[in-house]
Formats: sequence, structure tokens, C-alpha cells
Amino acid sequence: MRGLAPGLALALAGAGAAWLVHLAVPVIPWLTAAFVIGVVLACLPPMRPALDGVLRPGLAFSARSLLRLGIVLLGLDLALADIASLGWWGVLAIAALVGLAFAATYGIARALRLPGDEPVLLAAGFSICGVSAVGAMAAARRRPATSASASASASSSSSSSEMQETATPTALVTLFGTLAIVVLPAFLALADAAGWPMSDAFFGAWVGASVHDVGQVVATAQTAGAAALGAAVVVKLTRVLMLAPMVAIASLRTRRAARAAGETGGTLPPVVPLFIVGFVVLVLVRSLLPVPDAVVDAVDLVRNVLLAAALVGIGAGLRLEKLVRSGGRALVAGVLAWLVILALGLGVAAVVAL
Repeated sequence: MRGLAPGLALALAGAGAAWLVHLAVPVIPWLTAAFVIGVVLACLPPMRPALDGVLRPGLAFSARSLLRLGIVLLGLDLALADIASLGWWGVLAIAALVGLAFAATYGIARALRLPGDEPVLLAAGFSICGVSAVGAMAAARRRPATSASASASASSSSSSSEMQETATPTALVTLFGTLAIVVLPAFLALADAAGWPMSDAFFGAWVGASVHDVGQVVATAQTAGAAALGAAVVVKLTRVLMLAPMVAIASLRTRRAARAAGETGGTLPPVVPLFIVGFVVLVLVRSLLPVPDAVVDAVDLVRNVLLAAALVGIGAGLRLEKLVRSGGRALVAGVLAWLVILALGLGVAAVVAL
């Protein structure tokens, strides 16, 4: 634990600084500010030796373990009764959106030759719930080592390697989720001026169906009022519920591929990772038990602290010089995937709100 302390302290300090930025400029989501702070730290040449040395274990722990704990706590925001209020057609439309957006984003990223697991991580982030989905999918995609020595080596470096492979997908979902906060309300104003007004419920459903992280959804939808915000949150949390089955499918595919390749020297990923089990348990708790609003608010605060610290860690692991080398392709993939999910989101909004 002592080896984790310096990096963990930096991640938490960065999360605190991001909160102050959000207080000063409320339009900037807390989690977006946290990721940017991490990226800024990574760009400071005097910080590089420490980031790659004494700070690395704690930052990697934040990017991996704190992120997973934050995903668990996200489950307390979901009540199945709220999702049922959308009706069968609404729920099916959202499930279809997640599947189509995942397939389209994955295909775009593969066509543009994004390396390693970046296509599947990007697809999860754009189609489900942003950074949380990227982290969950990265855990499901981790392959076992093929020998005892490799297993020991992988155990010591798995956190840092996972931090590195999630950096570009995290950057892209953060970028386009943040752009949505500006672009979608501007589009709403233009549509009204052109004589094609959107109802508050329609706009909210569109935001919930197409914006990545929950915080970005709230920041975008609240510009159109309480009705839009309510519709956006319900649609968004229904997308979040898809996290569990999608991660389970990814885990099964990883296990099958590892067995086919004879990779049996290490531990295969569980069919459903433990933190996803915790996520589902909290969904059931919120759905079946009377949870006081004060408890939900307190858990939301803790969750945001954990996710902000995780994003500082992920941002600090991003090396812009590496991103620039493939950044053109990655950016094009992000633009195309964003356009796809915006179009699909309009279809979902038509089903849910009209």
C-alpha cells in the first residue's frame, strides 16, 4: 500500500482540483475536468520521470481499481421501475441502439486500423456509458499469461498496461461527450429558429440516447429544463443497464479465444467480473428496497470522487506523442462513431417521446 500512496494521493488531489474547476465553471463536468488535469500532468516534462516511476503504481491503481468501484456504485442510480416506464418498445429501441452503435463503432475503428483492443473499447464507450464502459470492457478483454513467469510479470504490470490501452478511447469519449454539451443545445436552438422545434421530452431522450457519460448527459439535458433532464436520465440509465450483458458477452468471447489459442497458463477472466456483479446487486437494491434520497446523493458523491481520481490516473497515462502518431485515424473514428450514435439517438427519441 505504501508504494501506491504517492500516485493515489496525486489522483485524489487532481480529483479535488477538478471539482473546484467544475464549481468555478459549472458547464465543465467534474469528470471531464479530471481527465484534462491528468492529461496536462502527462504533458509536463518535469513530471514524466515521476509519472513513469514512483507515481505509476498509485495512478495505475486509481485508473483500474477506483474506476471499477465507481462502476459498482453507479448501480445505485438505476431503478428498474424507471426503466419499465419507457415501455417495451422504448427499452427494445435502446437495446437496439446499443447493439447497432457498438457494431458500427467497432467496424469503423477496425476499418481505420486502430491498434489492439482500442476498437472494442471505443465501441463500448460510445455505445454504453463512456469511461465506465471502457474500463469494464478492458477488464473483460484481458487475456491470461501463457506461462508461470509471464503470469508473474503480467500481474505486476496489468494495471499500468490497462491504463495505457484505455487512454485513447477515454480521450475520444471525453472529447465528444464534452462537445455534445455545446453542440446539442446549439442544434436545438437552430431547429427552433428554423421552425422544426423539438419537445423537451424529445430533446432529453435524444441526449440520453447519444451522449456518453452520465455527467455529460446531465450537463447537456439540463439546458432544456427539468422535463428534458428527466427524460435524458431515464434513457441514459437504461443504456447503462446494458453494461452487464455486454461485458459478460465480451468475457465469454475472451475465454473462448484464450482456450482456442492454448492460453491456459494464467487465470481466465470470469464470465461476469466481480465489479459487474456488484453493479447488478446495487441495481436490485435500488429497485427492491426503499433507499433514501440522502443515501443516493452521498453514494453519488463518493462515486464521482472515485471516477474523477480514476480519470486523473488514465489521463496521466496518456502520451500525446503516441496519440498523435495514430491520432488522425483515431479522431476520424471518433467523429464517424459520434455521427452514427447521434443519428441512432434520434430514432430512439422518436420511439420514446413521440
